[in-house]
Amino acid sequence: MFNKILIANRGEIACRVIKSARKMGIKTIAIYSDADKQALHVQMADEAVHIGPPPANQSYIVIDKVMEAIKSSGAEAVHPGYGFLSENARFAEALAEAGVAFVGPPKGAIEKMGDKITSKKIAQEAGVSTVPGYMGLIEDAEEAVKISNEIGYPVMLKASAGGGGKGMRIAWNDEEAREGFQSSKNEAANSFGDDRIFIEKFVTQPRHIEIQVLCDAHGNGIYLGERECSIQRRNQKVVEEAPSPFLDEATRKAMGEQAVALAQAVGYTSAGTVEFIVDGDKNFYFLEMNTRLQVEHPVTELITGVDLVEQMIRVANGEKLTITQSDVTLTGWAIENRLYAEDPYRGFLPSIGRLTRYRPPAEVAAGPLLDNGKWHGDAESGPAAVRNDTGVYEGGEISMYYDPMIAKLCTWAPTRAEAIEAMRVALDSFEVEGIGHNLPFLSAVMDHPKFISGDMTTAFIAEEYPDGFDGVKLPEAELIRIAAACAAMHRVAEIRRARVSGRMDNHERKVGSDWNVRLQGQSYDVTIAADQDGSTVTFEDGAEVRVSGAWTPGDQLAEMTVADAPLVLKVGKVSGGFRIRTRGADLKVHVRTPRQAELARKMPEKLPPDTSKMLLCPMPGLVVKMDVAVGDEVQDGQALCTIEAMKMENILRAERRGVVSKINAAAGDSLAVDDVIMEFE
Repeated sequence: MFNKILIANRGEIACRVIKSARKMGIKTIAIYSDADKQALHVQMADEAVHIGPPPANQSYIVIDKVMEAIKSSGAEAVHPGYGFLSENARFAEALAEAGVAFVGPPKGAIEKMGDKITSKKIAQEAGVSTVPGYMGLIEDAEEAVKISNEIGYPVMLKASAGGGGKGMRIAWNDEEAREGFQSSKNEAANSFGDDRIFIEKFVTQPRHIEIQVLCDAHGNGIYLGERECSIQRRNQKVVEEAPSPFLDEATRKAMGEQAVALAQAVGYTSAGTVEFIVDGDKNFYFLEMNTRLQVEHPVTELITGVDLVEQMIRVANGEKLTITQSDVTLTGWAIENRLYAEDPYRGFLPSIGRLTRYRPPAEVAAGPLLDNGKWHGDAESGPAAVRNDTGVYEGGEISMYYDPMIAKLCTWAPTRAEAIEAMRVALDSFEVEGIGHNLPFLSAVMDHPKFISGDMTTAFIAEEYPDGFDGVKLPEAELIRIAAACAAMHRVAEIRRARVSGRMDNHERKVGSDWNVRLQGQSYDVTIAADQDGSTVTFEDGAEVRVSGAWTPGDQLAEMTVADAPLVLKVGKVSGGFRIRTRGADLKVHVRTPRQAELARKMPEKLPPDTSKMLLCPMPGLVVKMDVAVGDEVQDGQALCTIEAMKMENILRAERRGVVSKINAAAGDSLAVDDVIMEFE
């Protein structure tokens, strides 16, 4: 076995590889840019080598710099993670020439399957059904428009060497094809060092289901079930689960066998993923093969008990697979939510800054385990598992130079319903402050009827949130539970305030039992009766709600039992009450005495400032270009400027007709959130 492995990556996946290598007794070497000097993967590794400036195209994807790090550290093998150089055939070739093992497939398989254009041609030749498209190279935007018209809109423009949603655009007309072609080329060049683009028909109602394969160099190949990845935003996966709630055993077997056959046809070794789109009749079509470890691999590990990183390292060491297809059993259900540094209230635009608070839920080991190919332990019952794969820590920086993913939160349970409920509690327990993040949106998805039913497609987010995400309106039953909890918490805080030392003699403060709770536009008059085990909160209609749990004033997380069910609240302080975040909702909860509530109803409502005639920068970023000038009349939907952040180009468009009266920024300027880019008459 190898003594030293260098991880040619950063962040969460580098930390993940280090964990398996450490378990196997292998020393690890991290590489890092200037921006990652204090990163978690650098702290976890046994050694670390500096490789250059923050931009990936000057550090992490520069093959010569990575090769220098390998040579200086004495690494015997390299794990590429995902993204960066993981699907770069030239990198695999350079390692082979240096006599260093690549923890991944051989160069030939990467060239044939890692390139989306080539892989589609091979699949077609092998008789695999593929989506209609143009597999040749496209020279310019006008040729992209011509090809798009021949295929028929809508079309998908994709970076040939891409992944992770980078370099991908959907075009519904000629103008979007032109814009999308250039943006896709730019993103592909910046992220992968390869700006080739191809075009295929965009199937509007597909499910995205992928098969995990594992092959060795001795002719053995297996598939480890599927992952449902249909919930995506801008072609970037947000929620994944295994198995799929849609597939039956016959379809799973057919897809799995086809995936393995395709992998073996190109001499594939290591872990890889064959992606399909599946229609409502369970017809499946090959999309592409990712010749690397997938971001969402933990859900497969949780339902199979197979450590995919360990298996990749063993295969790279020349070992045979010890697991046969008959050993693979899908047990229970696993769900993964990707926590991104993206603000859902600002159209999911990237957010950067310091993590002033980062407290993930406690990890719980449970579920199936595999020992030498055999199941052991009670995998059909017991507590849910919670797993959090991350590459950040409290006090660390979220950089503008890299992917905005903060963590991958996973839960496992014997059934899908239990796994979803475990995920709801885990999301409510996850504390993140200092940046915008998508925790509220993930909570909303977990409670969405369409997701709960399992009847979703890749159009889920576009269909269910057509106007973006503006928070969650909780149902009446949940509001009552939160109101009861907040009333009990406020009473505890009032008792503490009443006991403050130094008060005047003969002025003892009494804490009453009658309160008014106002939240989400609702008002509840309640009476609290407390005892040693908790409180009973009685509402006007006589309904009683029992509240118990440990919460001390100042705690930012309240884990309570309300009406015999768990309730986890993130708690902040506002004047006269709390800021409560739970289940995707962000609530101001005011708890007042009856007299205070009466007076509060007479107060005028404070209105926000009018910014309707301004274009505000929705995220920290760099101005790529300005599309308009002072005096221009703009139309609804017209492109105004392009902002780049976290390797993604974001086109800001006019929300209504108007005339540009002032422009405050130019190409090359760095902007902060809410900087005024331009003003209108």
